[in-house]
Amino acid sequence: MYEQFYGLGRPPFRITPDPALYFESASHRQALSYLGYGLGQGEGFIVVTGEGGAGKTMLGARLTGRIDPSGLAVAQVPNPSPGAEPMLHAAASAFGLDPSGHDEAGTFALIERRLQDEARAGRRCLLMVDDCQTLDLPALEALRGLSGIRLGAHPLLQILLLGQPGFRRTLVQHPGLEHLRQRIIASHHLEALGEGEVEHYLRHRLGLAGWDGVPALAAGAPEALYRHTGGNPRRINQVMNRLLLLGAREASEVLLPAMVEAVVAEMADNAKQGATPGLGAAPAKASPVAGRDAPTAEPADAPGALQGAGAAVPSGPGEGELAAALARLEARLDEQEQSLRHVLTMLIEWLEDGPMHGPSHGPSHEPAHEPGGPVG
Repeated sequence: MYEQFYGLGRPPFRITPDPALYFESASHRQALSYLGYGLGQGEGFIVVTGEGGAGKTMLGARLTGRIDPSGLAVAQVPNPSPGAEPMLHAAASAFGLDPSGHDEAGTFALIERRLQDEARAGRRCLLMVDDCQTLDLPALEALRGLSGIRLGAHPLLQILLLGQPGFRRTLVQHPGLEHLRQRIIASHHLEALGEGEVEHYLRHRLGLAGWDGVPALAAGAPEALYRHTGGNPRRINQVMNRLLLLGAREASEVLLPAMVEAVVAEMADNAKQGATPGLGAAPAKASPVAGRDAPTAEPADAPGALQGAGAAVPSGPGEGELAAALARLEARLDEQEQSLRHVLTMLIEWLEDGPMHGPSHGPSHEPAHEPGGPVG
């Protein structure tokens, strides 16, 4: 493996999200600001979208790691299924409940009792649903029902939805989701890394793996990576794994732009020949490098591609109507952002300089602490 050749203590570019390797881009920082504001409100939905591989799951893990569990209980549904009953069963299981033998109404009541128990213990609850573009209208309506659970006049559950860009379009245009749209209190689209952020991302990840400067990143190599990946972190990881494998095989202490081009060309060639889409298979055998065996091939992982599943949307608005609907939503969000700009500015400063405390409200059973300050 190239880790041994380059003296790295761990794989720096794992395809599977690893919170220990979290890199905070400008878009991630802005997303955390919106999340901080949303959590401070204590109700409704928070929506974060982004392409597959943009870092939504990592963002969720980062948020979870910063939350004080004594004030906010977090439940996670990583791979939800369509349908109201499957969604409620998944939510119940995420809160540590056993929904076996319960129908939709029974499972809802089971969750309601848990939320009330948490409130009496002084905790609010957050349900984090990843890959929500796979949900249909009944599942989303079930989540809306959960978001309406209250103890007296006080909401007991917030819901964070993480999904691909198609989910945002679904929210905007589906006529059956108007009531859910009205409960969205914060929304952010997670962008890919900018060209100037790619080199920082590479150095950050390599540094956390014990990098001592070898292999060096030649001038132009990060730019070549950006051109071929669009700044998508998962795609960068895929190319970097192959690039480091090539570098170790050739006993190279420098990663050159030409090597990036060669790896990308190999990946594209393998994709055309029916190998894992967008990923070239590593050589089955490699000759010895500098008196030691070269690294063996690593398993191939498919790049994050838009699934396009989303909730079922009836054939409806054309491009013009959809654009108008998007514009209306953007205008509403812009108005919200303007009215809360000073709050977000304070949150960003707290993210940089200290713990983040959302505004408190409600009766004594509300949590005493909002999410904690950033790690490191």
